[in-house]
Amino acid sequence: QVQLVGSGGGLVQPGGSLRLSCVASGSIFSINAMGWYRQAPGKQRELVADITSGGSTNYAVSVKGRFTISRDNAKNTVYLQMNSLKPEDTAVYYCNANVNKRTVDGTVIAGYTSWGQGTQVSVSS
Repeated sequence: QVQLVGSGGGLVQPGGSLRLSCVASGSIFSINAMGWYRQAPGKQRELVADITSGGSTNYAVSVKGRFTISRDNAKNTVYLQMNSLKPEDTAVYYCNANVNKRTVDGTVIAGYTSWGQGTQVSVSS
């Protein structure tokens, strides 16, 4: 199994900052892309940002210039630094990883997708 555990959410005032972290563990041979998604009440889950194993990044237009995604490959961890937060950033944030999973017989399954449990981010005065 592959587990993702996210942390770092909370309540912050508009203009404030938060940093989310997500650690991947389990039967991991290697990790391809990692990312963050969010889902606000009554809305579909949407991509916030993702990052490849080589460090190439991609951002939603709504967060570009305010959020920064990074990763520590040695720690199997992805981060999301969120600055200049707005009320419309309020949502449950989910981390995601596309991994090459190691099986019990030693083979590797490529492109296995795993999700974290979600962490609430609330932006309000």
